[in-house]
Amino acid sequence: MTTERLNQGANQCRFPRTEVAFEINHHSRTHCRRQNLSQALRGSLVGQGENGGTIGAMHDPNSTLDEAALKEAIRQAGREQGFAALGFARAGTAGAAEHLRDWLAAGCHGEMDYMARHAELRVDPQLLHAGTLTVISAAVDYLPHGKNADDPERAAISRYAQGRDYHKVVRHRLQRLAAAIAALAGPFGYRVFSDSAPVMEVHFAQQAGLGWRGKHTLLLSRQGSWRFLGEIYCDLPLPPDTPVADHCGNCNACIDVCPTRAITAPYRVDARRCISYLTIELAGSIPEEFRPLLGNRIYGCDDCQICCPWNRFAQSGDPEFAARQGLDEARLVDLFAWTEGEFNERLAGSPIRRIGHVRWLRNIAVALGNAGNSAETRRALLVRADHPSAIVREHVAWALARSTPSRSEAAHPA
Repeated sequence: MTTERLNQGANQCRFPRTEVAFEINHHSRTHCRRQNLSQALRGSLVGQGENGGTIGAMHDPNSTLDEAALKEAIRQAGREQGFAALGFARAGTAGAAEHLRDWLAAGCHGEMDYMARHAELRVDPQLLHAGTLTVISAAVDYLPHGKNADDPERAAISRYAQGRDYHKVVRHRLQRLAAAIAALAGPFGYRVFSDSAPVMEVHFAQQAGLGWRGKHTLLLSRQGSWRFLGEIYCDLPLPPDTPVADHCGNCNACIDVCPTRAITAPYRVDARRCISYLTIELAGSIPEEFRPLLGNRIYGCDDCQICCPWNRFAQSGDPEFAARQGLDEARLVDLFAWTEGEFNERLAGSPIRRIGHVRWLRNIAVALGNAGNSAETRRALLVRADHPSAIVREHVAWALARSTPSRSEAAHPA
């Protein structure tokens, strides 16, 4: 397309010509950079006898790879796709596999039956993608803001869920990264994951040098923990990066702050006590002993991350994960008034939508019960008192009967 045609398009779309010129130069520089990199690598990476093929084909084991050059080229391609960090690990789970089996045997997964059902898929990458030699682990920063939902009448929604569904965003970026890798190294076998299959993502991220497992069990690094993880299982024989040592030291902030004492020991979470499990994964009634401790949290909980000293160094997240629908400061009564249709429409493209309208109302009813006895709160609850769902009715009745707890009662379990 000529510059004249592009400028015509800019005028028609009311874009300044300077913006179009910037885009032309930007894409031209990116294309040239990739073309030069590809030309420089192809002689050393795949040799002169490269076979044609499609992405996802098996990697030619007879090709001569300049492994260091390829790894650096993949890191650069990852940065161009918006990944904050990228590393390489061997496709093994020794040690972590035994920890998982012990955790499952103790019943810490609660009603997440899929955790036990797919345990062997999780510990053996070959069962998910035969021929996997290397796991490419990638991280995306998502911290949308630094607001804390301290007002009991406003909803506390886990920050990761306030914006676009990370599953789709990260997966699409991984697919584009895989295409870039194929352009550099030739056809190779791979499969991408973004919390979309049984993958030991924290283990692989740690082995790939992206951070260490914090005492709250999330990946932690010198850039904090507000990161999404994604993986590419592939058959490229790339040397692993050096794992990162644990830097939690004697700090127990996450253990001490947990409202429900779900972190039962360093590096061990009992999901049955975790607010994220109770508000997202649990399908039935929330146990009464935990309801006062939920406070105004209606979807997930960030307490163990907010208190972490390393998160003082966290970077602002990718704009794709900016809060939508005012979920960073929404009032409980307003969200409780959403019909099922409004819930589905307003949360389209959000990870929250998967819990469904009934769990949404269940969670908010509990939060309203913890918010106090204002006339507005009681009116909102009474509207749902005869809801068709027995689950919703039960939690609304509990909220209506509840007196306002003291702050100390809400902060610590009995």
